[in-house]
Amino acid sequence: MAQYYNIDDIIMEEEIILVVFQVAANGVGLLDPSAETNSVEQGSKVELPFWLAQELHLRQAVAMNVLACFNQKTRKEIQADAACVDLRNRCPYFYELGCKIAPLVGDRTIGSFLLYTFSSRYKEVLSKAHSAAFAVAPKFLTLLTKEETHLYEAARSSMAAFKKWRTGGPRFERASILGIKRKPAN
Repeated sequence: MAQYYNIDDIIMEEEIILVVFQVAANGVGLLDPSAETNSVEQGSKVELPFWLAQELHLRQAVAMNVLACFNQKTRKEIQADAACVDLRNRCPYFYELGCKIAPLVGDRTIGSFLLYTFSSRYKEVLSKAHSAAFAVAPKFLTLLTKEETHLYEAARSSMAAFKKWRTGGPRFERASILGIKRKPAN
């Protein structure tokens, strides 16, 4: 279930997923744009937002298909060079959606694939955040997912704070407790 006030979680759950109806459903013809009646037949393939597909899957009304961003073609591209793959266009919330969809589609390899992808791209994200010039950063940022963008911004601000401290920021701060004078003990 989405975190109620987290806009990123709400947007992530709006990601479109292809499902196959396991049962016929009356009164939901609006879900299938190609349906001529107000019902969806068993075996119909329909694109639904993740939040609805998840609920219907839990009720065993639909079966979910693996998203294109987790297919073999994407896996081969990531194994070749993970840092150059544009995951934002494939799925802006790649990791979070992958974690939520893995137990639903029954593909046990998604978890290890997510771990491999994150660990491969993590090094590159931190490296670029600490060393890349601001002119190079916008090009690189277009390839990152929302989660990786947050990581990049955190690393960038951390490096900026470190540079500020190193170039002359306050080295020591006086503890407030040291400013209090004690009365001599008799």
